[in-house]
Amino acid sequence: MSHVLSRWEPEDGAFWSKEGSGIANRNLWISIPCLMLAFSVWMLWSVVAANLDKAGFKFSKDQLFFLTALPALSGATLRIFYSFLVPVFGGRRFTAFSTASLLIPAIGMGFALQDPTTSYSTLLILALLCGFGGGNFSSSMANISFFFPKSRKGYATGMNAGIGNLGVSVVQFVTPLVISSAVFGAAISGEGFLYHNAKTNADNLFWLANAGFIWVPFIVVATLAAWFGMNDIASAKASFSDQAIIFKRKHNWLMCWLYIGTFGSFIGFSAGFAMLIKAQFPEVDVAKFAFLGPLAGALARPVGGMLADKIGGARLTFWVFAAMAVTIAVGILPALHSHQFMIFLFSFIGMFILTGLGNGSTFCMIPIIFQTERERASAGQGEAAIRQARLDAAKESAAVLGFSGAIGAYGGFFIPQSFGTSIKLTGAPDMALYTFIAFYVSCMIITWWFYSRKHAEMPC
Repeated sequence: MSHVLSRWEPEDGAFWSKEGSGIANRNLWISIPCLMLAFSVWMLWSVVAANLDKAGFKFSKDQLFFLTALPALSGATLRIFYSFLVPVFGGRRFTAFSTASLLIPAIGMGFALQDPTTSYSTLLILALLCGFGGGNFSSSMANISFFFPKSRKGYATGMNAGIGNLGVSVVQFVTPLVISSAVFGAAISGEGFLYHNAKTNADNLFWLANAGFIWVPFIVVATLAAWFGMNDIASAKASFSDQAIIFKRKHNWLMCWLYIGTFGSFIGFSAGFAMLIKAQFPEVDVAKFAFLGPLAGALARPVGGMLADKIGGARLTFWVFAAMAVTIAVGILPALHSHQFMIFLFSFIGMFILTGLGNGSTFCMIPIIFQTERERASAGQGEAAIRQARLDAAKESAAVLGFSGAIGAYGGFFIPQSFGTSIKLTGAPDMALYTFIAFYVSCMIITWWFYSRKHAEMPC
């Protein structure tokens, strides 16, 4: 079977029902586990940093917050480049390559975490390399967007990103389990660390190296599945200069701002949640709760995409931002001031759900905006011009999906850093939370003015 699809017309109903749907869904269901593994590797430090002191690593809270934030910084930067590489190299090839690259930080962390004398600079390099996982999102979303028609893009991008985002929750659930036993034997897992648990007054052995090694066999399998099971689309080929037109599109930059508010919040809260609990509620066992928020946010993302397909992405996005600002003001801040952990936990889970809904709705908006814009420009020029407009819109929206994902991912760096800085300067995270409220209000205004109000410039 040729892996290159010479004809791909998802907007043609007959083509879609006869062969397009099956091919598109096969590529989607291979892409999803690849992306899930990418998120798991990307967010490894959100769990590992909270366990370094138990293994004898001596770092300050500020240094630990920086370790959790650094993968988001490198991942976001890599996303900028990854956004444009699928049309250059092909979706199948690049998915296989980018998935295989996850082996570098996974194996590197496995060896480095066996020795508590490993330098902080070495750990910083490994944290930067975990950004390979973050970069994968932009190429994955750009690739999947080519396979589905306009009416199904919300579903497709929601499923790919939503289930892929589960990797954040998976890593926070699986890692505490695998480091509690010598899964791979002493030859690979190492001798283990002895840790005295003051809460249970018991000594426990744990193997921190397994946090890296556990992902290696899954990465190998996913790489092979992508190489042999996915497709490249011939008509999706485009050079960087062809795609660079998006930098002249106003709506590219507006959607980048909104995506910082949705995905940036999801990945930033995911990176900083465990450390924030540990800093503000030291009596709480972080491992029991840290995975719940990212799990809720990931599960909400496909729902957000499907709701946006039905009621409109802009309408849903506007109310998501409003609810996020209110949740911080009436839930999270009062819970911190009164030291009520359960109210804090449920309020934060609510925030994660809202970020998931917003992730789905904003990614539903992007293809509609750019297809509508290109179709308006080609109106009255004949059927051939309409077909070309749709092809151009598919390339532009794929690039914008990837690029906005890159810009949004910087939230994964700034949110943990904001928490760390606020706590360092004031002793509490309040300053960071008030800043987030102001940002969400700005997102509400942009969404309403350009996309959701009556007679908006680009209703979607």
